[in-house]
This record gives sequence, structure tokens and C-alpha cells, in this order.
Amino acid sequence: MAKTERPGNATIYRPRLLEHLDAFEAHRRSGALRGQALELAAMTRLLWNLGGTLLPDPGLKSAEARILAYLKRHVGVVLAGDELMAVAGISEYARRIRELRVQGGWKILSGMTLQNMEPEELEELFGGETPRLRPDQYILLSDEEDVEAAQRWRAANTIRKDKNLSARNKILKYLRAFVGKDLSGEELRYVAGNKTEWARRTRELRTEHGWPVLTRLTGRPDLPVGVYVLEEDRQGPEHDRKIPDPVYRAVLLRDNHTCQDCDWTHAQWSRSLPRHLELHHITEHAAGGANTAENLITLCNACHDERHRPSGHP
Repeated sequence: MAKTERPGNATIYRPRLLEHLDAFEAHRRSGALRGQALELAAMTRLLWNLGGTLLPDPGLKSAEARILAYLKRHVGVVLAGDELMAVAGISEYARRIRELRVQGGWKILSGMTLQNMEPEELEELFGGETPRLRPDQYILLSDEEDVEAAQRWRAANTIRKDKNLSARNKILKYLRAFVGKDLSGEELRYVAGNKTEWARRTRELRTEHGWPVLTRLTGRPDLPVGVYVLEEDRQGPEHDRKIPDPVYRAVLLRDNHTCQDCDWTHAQWSRSLPRHLELHHITEHAAGGANTAENLITLCNACHDERHRPSGHP
């Protein structure tokens, strides 16, 4: 494995690269195969070293530190693995990214996870046409470190190995272990055993099983794209689970993500009195009320419970 020297001045490496390139060309003309291979090896080492000079801050001595610094300069931008490899100055850049994610708590999504996200999330993230994403592409969602990440990844490893749970139930168990915490799609994909349908299973928990798993597009506009939160450890009423996602999002936007009875928004959320937003049928679903925006309003779960409480009951 090629490793960088201690990063120096870029002017040191460029002339040496040109010398080796000239030597490579001479070996190519003479047909000296091993000479060409040795010159390429030498140029590769010099390129690693040149990559180490891209971020001249003396505090960025390790490949991991350089990768993180580069990611933090490009929050929300999809970066190619080769690009990060050049900055890192080592071939094992992917391992360093994984360590930043698992041990350091940085919310870095891989191209593999991005590929499986909801189309609406990708559209909002990229605007317009979503690019074709490769597995070796990465995006840093936030420049704030998640100090609890290591604890969560230990729990994720335990849940992931449970052969008695389906992918959906593994995701649910993980969400319930960290109610109210921001969890990245990368975490959920990992817990699900890297199954490509992790995003669909997560959506089913909300739309078919009534768990308040919220995202930027489904009740938590303050969240970064690609982050999920189980707001409360409880399931919603069965009749509210069949509202199509486009209708759900349209009602939340129309009502400005605000409870129409008490004006509660997530900005007022507190750990002592957790709430989340739900949709309420004006004409009850059981009485033939349709799942249309005209028949739905946004309520916090406390007001929603109040609406459904039988008259005369406290």
C-alpha cells in the first residue's frame, strides 16, 4: 500500500514527477516493461505525497484529518472517491471515511445509500435532475460531529446480527433504541444488513405501521435530507396510515408544519413534553372521509388525541 511522506511543498514533487514521466516514456519506447512499472510505482508515491499538500494546514497530518477537512469545506456536495483518495494521499481512503462515520460520528452518506433514498429526497437534495450516483461517492450532511455515534454503532452491530428479525424489524428496533435522535440513512442501511430496500422498509414503518418516523419531507423540515427521527415510541391510529406520501407532504406544507388547533411547531419541542405532527381526517375515515388534502389538517399528536377522545371522557 502506498503511503505519503510527511506533507511538504508541492514544488518538491512536481519536478520529480516530470523526471519519472520522462523516464517512463523512455522505457516505453525501448520496450522495457519492468522499467515502465517501476516508474509508475514511483509516480504513484509522488502523487500520494502531492495530494498531501492540497491542504497545507500543519494540523492536518493524517489522511483522516485531510479527508474530514475537505468534506467540511464541501458540506452537501457529492464528492467522488477518487477525489477523496487524492486529498488523503493513501489508497485506503474508504476505510478512513468509514472510521470518520463510525468512530467520529460524522454524517457521511455513501453513494450506495444515496441510490436507495426516496426520489423526493434526492430531488430536494440535488434540485432538478438527480445525477447517476456511484457507490464510491460520498456526501457530508452536516459539519457538526455526532458525539453519540460510537454508542449507536455498537447497538447497530448487535441488532444487525439478529437472524430472527426481518430488515424492517431491525430498523424499527434500532429506531426505538434511539427515540428522538437524528439517525442517518447510512445507519439504517447498515442495521438492515445493507439491504437495498432499507428506505422502502423505513417508509413502510410510517405509512403502513403508524410509527412516527419523520424526515425533512414528512414533518421535520429542519432535518437535513437523509436523516430520520422516530419522534415517539408509539404507533399512530390505523386509519391514518394509508395517506399517500404526496398528499401527506402537501398538507404539511399548506399548514406550514403547524398544528391547526394549538399552533405547535417542532421549534417548541422539548424532551419533557415531546410531540410530533400528524394528519387528521375532518370527515372520519371510517365514515367515508377521503385521503385528500381537502379532508385533512395538520395536528400535533396531543391535539389529535383530543379530537379522537370520546365526548365526556377526560
